[in-house]
Amino acid sequence: MELKTARLTLVPHTPEGVRALIEQMDETQRAELSPQWLESVGVATTVDPWLLGFALVERSSGTEIGSCGFKGPPDTQGMVEIAYGVEPAYQNNGYATEAAGALVAYAFSSGLVRVVRAHTYGEANASARVLAKCHFHLVGQVIDPEDGLVWRWEIGELKTHRAS
Repeated sequence: MELKTARLTLVPHTPEGVRALIEQMDETQRAELSPQWLESVGVATTVDPWLLGFALVERSSGTEIGSCGFKGPPDTQGMVEIAYGVEPAYQNNGYATEAAGALVAYAFSSGLVRVVRAHTYGEANASARVLAKCHFHLVGQVIDPEDGLVWRWEIGELKTHRAS
């Protein structure tokens, strides 16, 4: 199940593909990954967008330019957290905004999600601008167990979401 935006195709990652990407990382990059997530990926056997996320593929060129996904399936309160990243050569072109919008639309269309959350470092930055463009609201500062002090952003379910 691929997701499409105006300029991107979000292609679901396979368990084998994600494990291969992890193997290519250096120790510093691997240290940034959640141990719980790594354990879940290690035993995954099927494509699961909530766990494995998506590759961002630029539709016009077919080039993989980044990735995005969720930090796990919806919790018991109907909340999911999103994350996204675009390769430096493709940043500042609105791709992260398209990807975040597609994740929000996917989450709410699942019927399992009431709130989509994201965290950014506690300062004005590109990621904060992406979330503001996607109609997230800054709800305050929190201590994230992995990232320390961060800004928490949330968007609640609306009647209509679209992936653009």
